[in-house]
This record gives sequence, C-alpha cells and structure tokens, in this order.
Amino acid sequence: SFIPQQTQALGVGTLAVDPGAIRPCRFRFVYLWLTNRRQFWAWLVFVGPRSVAGWRWNGFRWVYFGVDLRSIESFVCF
Repeated sequence: SFIPQQTQALGVGTLAVDPGAIRPCRFRFVYLWLTNRRQFWAWLVFVGPRSVAGWRWNGFRWVYFGVDLRSIESFVCF
C-alpha cells in the first residue's frame, strides 16, 4: 500500500496540531504520524478543539479511534 513521505506532511515540529489545520481533512483519507512513532491511514469524522476521531486502518480492517491533537506529530490528507 502507498505510504506518503513525512516531508510532505503538515504540522512537523509543532507542539500540537492546530484544529483549523487538520479540519479540511475531515471526511477525507489522511495519513497520521503520532508522537509515539505509530503511523497509519485514517478517515476522520470528527475534529474538535483538542482531539480528532474517526476510523483507522490497522492492516486488516477499519477500527474506530480517537486521539489528542498533541499526540499527532504530522499529517497529510488526500
């Protein structure tokens, strides 16, 4: 499967991703890099002031998840 380069991503080097920056990724495919080194494809359905939620691909199926914006190192949406 396709994995984008992190150099294409937004939010690199920030303390927390701004909700306004990631809001256009709602209802689109987005690749997330987290501060704990995890990375995955997701389909966001919610963007709040401090968190996002949606469906993430775990390699086998889509699983519902939520994550704090401070845990997102960078992202890119398609």
